[in-house]
Amino acid sequence: MPVTGRSRCTTLCADLVLWSAGTVLGLVTACTVPYLMVTRHRFAPDAAFGGWLLPVVPPMVSAAAGAPLIPRVPAGQVRLAMLLGCHAMLGLGLIAVVLVLAMVYSRLVHHEAPGGASVPTVWIGVGALDQAVTALGGLATAAPSALPAPYARGCAVLALLGGLGIWGFALLWLVLAMALTVREIRKGLPFAPTWWSFIFPLGACVTGTSALASRTGSQMFVWGAVVLYALLVAAWAVVAWHSLRHVGAVRRERARR
Repeated sequence: MPVTGRSRCTTLCADLVLWSAGTVLGLVTACTVPYLMVTRHRFAPDAAFGGWLLPVVPPMVSAAAGAPLIPRVPAGQVRLAMLLGCHAMLGLGLIAVVLVLAMVYSRLVHHEAPGGASVPTVWIGVGALDQAVTALGGLATAAPSALPAPYARGCAVLALLGGLGIWGFALLWLVLAMALTVREIRKGLPFAPTWWSFIFPLGACVTGTSALASRTGSQMFVWGAVVLYALLVAAWAVVAWHSLRHVGAVRRERARR
């Protein structure tokens, strides 16, 4: 069925409304939560953990999600403003992520290794970094529609070289997270809702690696994305199964009371 101009306009409007709502909420969260942490809380030296990344990641998600919309909005200042805004949100989120990861790493090396339900939250760092790689790739693809040629080419260079550097750091964090997880599994890793922290990072690994694969044509990244996608599907199946088992166990326990 052919798509009419009116239906395309309706779809674009819906996309922009949803993206704008999510972006505003993400920016409010990214600004408010750190402010409250600074002014209303005092944390122990070993308090930092992967969950501290959650408030600052949404702007990067908005940058990645907004990239496909940029060529579809009206050309000129509107399109340029959206591209620049997405780059600014990427910088906001990425620098904040690096600051939080430094605190998490300091906690890991100066205090006892995390155990139990907190171990999966270490994986959130992988997702945050790979989300930046995904956003860089998407914005570089959209840049020629809004920026002059020299700057559009600069975005492509940044997406490749910057993306490779961030991807390498994400790989280091992935190895660390996997080692800590295997260590805890040997002790008996209990199920907790934090197990879903495995899913977003692996998904971001897939999209970030795929972005580098499409930009470089490297078979290393192509097959890397395939392997990571297989791990993502397997992890989702395992976590979903354990979640359903947990829900069933809770219901049976309540029924006995």
